[in-house]
Amino acid sequence: MLNIKVVGGGCPNCQKLAQLCKEVVAEKGISAEIEKVTDLERFADLGIMMTPGLLLNDKVMSAGRIPTKEALGNWISELEVR
Repeated sequence: MLNIKVVGGGCPNCQKLAQLCKEVVAEKGISAEIEKVTDLERFADLGIMMTPGLLLNDKVMSAGRIPTKEALGNWISELEVR
C-alpha cells in the first residue's frame, strides 16, 4: 500500500494538495493511505521546510508548492510499479 503524507498546517494549499492526492489515487485505482501531518514540530523531521509538503513512501517529492496533477500521477505510478 502506498503511503502519502501531506505536510502543512491546514492552509488552502495544503487542503488542495490533499484533495489532489485523493483524486489521483481514486482515478488510478491505487490502494493508498493519505495522512495529513499538521504538527509543526514534525515538519523538519520529515524534511519539509516549506509547506505544502508531499512525501510518498517517506520520500520528499515536493515542498513549498502544489505539483501538477500529471506530475503527481507519474510519481504515484512509478512507485506502484516497484
